Amino acid sequence: MIFKEALTLEIFTIISKASAELKVDSYVIGGFVRDFFLKRGNVKDIDIVAVGSGIELAEKVADLLPNKPKVQVFKTYGTAMLRFKDVEIEFVGARKESYSEESRNPEVSEGTLKDDQNRRDFTINALALSLNDANFGELLDPFNGIEDLKNKVIKTPLNPDITYSDDPLRMMRAIRFATQLHFEIETTSLSSINKNADRLEIITRERIVDELNKIMSSAKPSKGFLLLEETNLLPQILPELIALKGVEEVEGQKHKDNFYHTLEVVDNIAENTEDVWLRWAALLHDIGKAPTKRFSKKVGWTFHGHEFVGSKMVYKIFKRLKLPLNNKMKFVQKMVLLSSRPIVLASDVTDSAVRRLVFDAGDDINDLMTLCEADITTKNPKKFKRYHQNFEVVRTKIKEVEERDKVRNFQPPVTGEEIMGAFNLKPCREIGQIKEAIKEAILDGKIPNNHEASYNFMIEKGLSLGLKQA
Repeated sequence: MIFKEALTLEIFTIISKASAELKVDSYVIGGFVRDFFLKRGNVKDIDIVAVGSGIELAEKVADLLPNKPKVQVFKTYGTAMLRFKDVEIEFVGARKESYSEESRNPEVSEGTLKDDQNRRDFTINALALSLNDANFGELLDPFNGIEDLKNKVIKTPLNPDITYSDDPLRMMRAIRFATQLHFEIETTSLSSINKNADRLEIITRERIVDELNKIMSSAKPSKGFLLLEETNLLPQILPELIALKGVEEVEGQKHKDNFYHTLEVVDNIAENTEDVWLRWAALLHDIGKAPTKRFSKKVGWTFHGHEFVGSKMVYKIFKRLKLPLNNKMKFVQKMVLLSSRPIVLASDVTDSAVRRLVFDAGDDINDLMTLCEADITTKNPKKFKRYHQNFEVVRTKIKEVEERDKVRNFQPPVTGEEIMGAFNLKPCREIGQIKEAIKEAILDGKIPNNHEASYNFMIEKGLSLGLKQA
C-alpha cells in the first residue's frame, strides 16, 4: 500500500534526495507513522531509520536544507538529531540489538530494516513508510500493526517475555500507550507484564517517572494506574498508594476504598487542569490515610491528621522517585496539607476562616479549590449537587474577602523598623511578637488590613508587653 499523503512535509522530500545521493535506503518509522494512521496531528518529532549510517544521512540532510541546521551527534548510540521548522528529526542506522540480564542498554550491531522493526516495542510502532525513489510512500508492516491500530490493541512484535525482559521500561510504555490512546493491551502481553514485573528494578527512577508523568498527563489517568496495579508494577513505584486499597469493617462500620476514590479524584481533576503537579496533588491528597486509620467505637473510622502526615510523605515519595525537590514538590505538599480545609469551611463559611485559608494558600487558592471540587466522588446526585453548591459559596466568599481584606500573599502593614522606632528598640523577640499579633488580629477580623489600624494596634500591643513609647 502506498501512502504518499503521509509524506507531504517538505522534509521528507529532502531526506529522500539525501538518501539517493548517499545510496542508502531510508524510512520514516514509529510514532509519526502511527499517529498519521490514527489521525493525530501536531507533529513534534520524526524518527528516520537508514540502512547504513544514520549520522551521515543527518549531516547530508542538514547540508541540503537552506538554513543548514546544526546536527547533534550521539556517537555512543549511533544517532543524530536536527531541528527543522519546530520538528525534531532523529536519524539512526538500522540495527540489531542483544541484551544482558542486568541492563536495558543493548549491544548494537548493523542490521536490516527488518532487524530494526523486530527490535521495536510494539507492532503499532514498527510501521515504516519508504522514503526511497523506487517505492516512495510504501507501507512496510511485517507485524500487521495496521490491524492492531484498527482494533486498538497494544501488542509486541515478538515474544512479549523477551521484549519486556530485554527492556523492562517497555512494560511502562505499554501501559502509557494504552492510557494515552485508549487501547487495550493484548492478553498474552498483559500476562507477560505481570510475569516480568520484578524486572522493573533495573530501570532508573527517572525513566519510570517520565512514563508515569505521561500517564498522569493523559485524559483519563486512572486507566494507567489500574493497569499498573493489575500488573504488579504499582507496588514497586508507589506502595503508599497500594496501602490505601481495600475496605475494613468493624462492628458493621466500613470506610470507603481510598485507592479507588483517589483514582476517581485524579480523573475528575484531569477534566479541569493539565497541570501535572496539581494532578500529582490529587493522586497524593489522601496518601496519609493508611498510616492514620483508626477505629473508634464512638465515631467509627477516623483518619485524624492524615493531611499533615500526607504532606510529610510527599517529600519521601518525591525523593525516592527522583521527582524535583523544588517548588513543584512544595506546591504538592501545600495542596495535600490544605486539602480538607475548604471542605470543613463549606459547612461554616466565616470571614475569619476564609481569611486564614486565603492567607495559607496564597496564589494557589484556586488550585486548592479545584482539587477540593475534584474530591467530590459521591454517587448520590443530591449530595453531589449540594457539595458543589457549597463550594460555590466558598469561592464567592473567598472573592469577597480577598477584595476587601487583601490577605493573599500577606505583608504586615507595619514594618519591623517602625516598631523599633516607635519603642526605641534594637532587634529583639518583642518585635516578632508584635508583628505576629498584628497578623492574627487582621486574620481574625479585629482590625482592617491597613497601616493606620495596624499602627494603632501595634502601640496597644507594645504597651501591653511593657514597652515604652519613644
